[in-house]
Amino acid sequence: MASAVGIGAAAITRRSVAAQPFTPSAGLVEAARKEGKMIYYTASFTEVEQEVINAFNKRFPFVRVEMVRASGGQLITRVKTEAAAGKLVADVVDHSDRGLMKALEHLFQDYAPPNASDYLPSALVSPRLWPRLTPGWSIAYNTELVKNPPKTWMDLTKPEYAKGQIGQVIGPSGGTTWTRIMFERQVLAEDYWKRQAATKPALYPSGAPLSDALVRGEVSIAPLIYNAILPKKRDGAPVEIFFPPEGVPIVPYATGIPKTSANPNAARLFLDWSLSPEGQAFTIKDQGNLTSLKEPPFNPEGFDPKVAKVWVPDFKQFVELHDKWLEEWNTVYGYRQ
Repeated sequence: MASAVGIGAAAITRRSVAAQPFTPSAGLVEAARKEGKMIYYTASFTEVEQEVINAFNKRFPFVRVEMVRASGGQLITRVKTEAAAGKLVADVVDHSDRGLMKALEHLFQDYAPPNASDYLPSALVSPRLWPRLTPGWSIAYNTELVKNPPKTWMDLTKPEYAKGQIGQVIGPSGGTTWTRIMFERQVLAEDYWKRQAATKPALYPSGAPLSDALVRGEVSIAPLIYNAILPKKRDGAPVEIFFPPEGVPIVPYATGIPKTSANPNAARLFLDWSLSPEGQAFTIKDQGNLTSLKEPPFNPEGFDPKVAKVWVPDFKQFVELHDKWLEEWNTVYGYRQ
C-alpha cells in the first residue's frame, strides 16, 4: 500500500517564523479570571501536561487547571459515559485519536483560535477540534546497556536485539501508537510486524511505563513518543534519542471545548494560548514536539527535516483500517486485551 505523506512534511519544510507573544483580548482575560478554573481531560502524559499547565499559569496564574489524565480508550469511555448521563464536567478534552474524537464532535461547541488560518487544513478533522499537540515518534536507548545502538526503524528487527531487549507500546494503546504501527506496515515493510515481533519485545500499556522501564534498564531500546522520554534525558537519565531516517510518524491531536463546559472562557484562553505561536513554540522547544502550524517557529531539538521527513496517515485509512489492522497486530504480537 502506498504511504501517505501529509501535513508534517509540508509544515516543517516551510520557512520558520519568530513566535510572537500571545495577546488575548482584555474581555476574554477578565471573563476567564472570573471563572478562575477549568477541568482538563487529556490522554497525553501527566508529566508533559503538567509542564504545559505550568507554562500557561506563568502567563495566567488566575486560572487553576485541574487535570484528569487517562489512557486513550479509557478517556473516550469516560467522556461518552459522562455525556450520556448529562454529567460531562470537562472544560477541555484533549486526545491523540482524531478518529475517536471526530465521532464525538457533536459534543463540542464551535471554536476556532484567533490564528486559525495559520494551521494546515489537513491537520483538522472538524472545525470544532484543533491540533493543540503534534507529537512525533523516535527511538530511544539506554546508553549503559546498549553498546551497538540501532540507527533505523528496520534495525529493530535485528536478531541481536532479541529476547526482551526492545520494549513496545501495545497497538491498541491509542491514536499515537496506531499511527506508528500504520507507518510500520505502510512505509517500512508489509511484514515489518512479523519481523519485529520475532525479537520478542516486552509489551507495555502506554509510553509512560515504557519510558520508566527504559530508564530503569528493564528494556534497553524502545520506540517512544519524543515528548515522553525527552524530560527524562534532560533530568540526567542515561538515554539517547534519535529520529529514524525512514520517517517520523506524527499525529495531530484533536482538542475541543464541550458544549457543557462550565468554564468556557478559561477553556478558550487555555486553547487560544496553546495554539498560538507562543504556545506552540513552548511545546516545540521545551517538549520536543512538532507543530501543525503552516510556518513553525523552529524545529525540536535533534530533528533535522533534511534527514527524516515526518509522516501522517491518510485520515480515511486511519479510520477504516483501524479495527482490522489492530486485530492483526494483536495476533502477530501475541497480545490479548
